[in-house]
Formats: sequence, structure tokens, C-alpha cells
Amino acid sequence: MLVLVTYDVSTETAAGRRRLRQVAKVCQNYGQRVQKSVFECQVDAAMQALLEADLLSVINEQEDNLRIYRLTEPLSRNVREFGKFKATDFEGPLIL
Repeated sequence: MLVLVTYDVSTETAAGRRRLRQVAKVCQNYGQRVQKSVFECQVDAAMQALLEADLLSVINEQEDNLRIYRLTEPLSRNVREFGKFKATDFEGPLIL
């Protein structure tokens, strides 16, 4: 399944800036960055649970915001892309 992870981490303190880097690193382990604080992740249910647990261990729920959206099938109807960035097609060949 495709999930969209969005976050807004408070960077007013050094600890907040560290959390921001850690959240991005966790997301990069599961998917691809499509905007500064937005990642697309192709995961199964078990991987989604691990992703959520990893992210919740990093964020400060009193200061930060984390949202995870599950995109429903068929993706061709629910995801439309515009502009120069084209997301990786995980269903197709990954090596060109």
C-alpha cells in the first residue's frame, strides 16, 4: 500500500532541529521524499506499523505534527502528478 507521511517539526531549539533530521532519516528508510516534509512510502501493514513506531519514538507530540495518509487503490485515480518531479514507480523496474 502507498502511504503519504507529512510532518511539521518545531525547529526553535537544537533538540527540535535534531528531531527534524531524525524524522527525515526515518522516512528515507521507508520511502522517497516528494517535498521537503512529505514522503511517499510503499509498505505493507507490518512495515507501516514499524514506520509509525519509529516516527513516534522521534517526535515530540507536544510540539510536532505527524500525519500518515493511506492512499487507496487505484492509485492512477487518486494520485495526480504535475511538474518536473516524477515519483518512482515501485511496480515497475527500479533499475533503468
